[in-house]
Amino acid sequence: MAPGILEDIYPPTIASDQALAGKHTFPDNADSEEYARSLDSSDPLRTFREKFIIPSKASLKRKSLAAIENDQDGIYFCGNSLGLQPKCMSRYIQAQLDTWSSIGVAGHFTELEESPLKPWQSMADFAAEQSCRLVGAVTGEVAIANTLTVNLHLLMASFYQPTATRNKVLLEWKAFPSDHYAIESQISWHGYDPKEAMILVQPDEDHVISTQKILSTIDEYSDEIALVLLPGVQYYSGQFLDIPRITEYAHSKGLMIGWDLAHAAGNVPLQLHDWGVDFAAWCTYKYMNAGPGAIAGLFVHEKHGKVEYPEGCDTPVFRHRLTGWYSGDRASRFNMDNKFRPIPGAGGFQISNPSAIDLTSLCASLSVFEETSMEELRKKSLKLTAYLQYLLLKGGAEQKFRIITPLDPSKRGAQLCLLLESGLLDCVSSELQKAGIVVDQRKPGVIRVAPVPLYNSYHDVWAFTRVFRKAVGMQ
Repeated sequence: MAPGILEDIYPPTIASDQALAGKHTFPDNADSEEYARSLDSSDPLRTFREKFIIPSKASLKRKSLAAIENDQDGIYFCGNSLGLQPKCMSRYIQAQLDTWSSIGVAGHFTELEESPLKPWQSMADFAAEQSCRLVGAVTGEVAIANTLTVNLHLLMASFYQPTATRNKVLLEWKAFPSDHYAIESQISWHGYDPKEAMILVQPDEDHVISTQKILSTIDEYSDEIALVLLPGVQYYSGQFLDIPRITEYAHSKGLMIGWDLAHAAGNVPLQLHDWGVDFAAWCTYKYMNAGPGAIAGLFVHEKHGKVEYPEGCDTPVFRHRLTGWYSGDRASRFNMDNKFRPIPGAGGFQISNPSAIDLTSLCASLSVFEETSMEELRKKSLKLTAYLQYLLLKGGAEQKFRIITPLDPSKRGAQLCLLLESGLLDCVSSELQKAGIVVDQRKPGVIRVAPVPLYNSYHDVWAFTRVFRKAVGMQ
């Protein structure tokens, strides 16, 4: 059988000096366990797997917290829903608990020796600064606060300013429900009808929306759109949208544009500042591994975060947003005089005191990301999904399913979505569970398979495809 060849490149809009050269070519024996092991042995990121707790096959079936000894690792391909726990997490959490129990309220301002943590009052700023490199932001453009949908509401409160003639929001055909509901409720809050004011861009290539389709839709409704809000990586199809090109085009029409990066942050390289994105929001419990329901992040471009004081005036001039105590400048926050001086940048979009436990979890995960780069993670991710695609499609397996994620690796993240032949979902799910393999499923017939470069191996990919192909009756 001829080798499979897949382009190993970044999206063309990412700076050329970050582009990856070459192609992934797989030999005839690529479906052998020996070959998968050889890929792992030469993987420069292979030691990162040891920094995470991989659920064992037995523990995945557990109904008790009782310890299970000497069991084989399972295969976890569900980081697109919830990332695995970093091993350092327990040390960070214990340090937070020890701080609280030993010095109480002084933990807000006291930096303890031998602790991996900043004082509580500094943790959100520290986590924001550490997150800038993951999303391509400059200092001051990221804030860590709230949860994803809350941040979307706060950002739309500032950036969605509808009028009688311009009140529509453009989003994708199958937005994640929380996004859809948030947009719907914002439109209703302003007194407009969501059925009239929501423009849902439909796919024109199976489950994929071409960039041209999005641009032409912007053209069609440019005089009526108040806001464009799209996903960086679409959760259902796994498509990586061309953020810079779409952003530039929306701006050329005088439109505001925001991005939901729930499936993009920690997954694909981003350059939000350079791309001129107006705002963005993301969760941290998927590819960023901060734990279920963990605190979220938001981005506001520096051009929207300016705070100015006209000469001779104490009243600040700044972009309207919903505010609270934590939106205010820390230097005057404790004056308690109710004279609001907003924090410049994204920090001014915070509302209230963030949970120290949540921030601790995120800081633990960010400490792992500090040891590598998004470019290195992307390089491995592209090869992992290329290998997965090659093994899935070898020998005509597509007759039992279709990959609805773009086959061009530059147009996807660390996820392949498989649309199964009708009636196969329950059987496939059952066989995967028996084998200790965790994937995400979306009824009636999609499984989402996400090999995460931080902790998944090429052998994981090889083992999964053997079980999957057998489950769908291909071998």
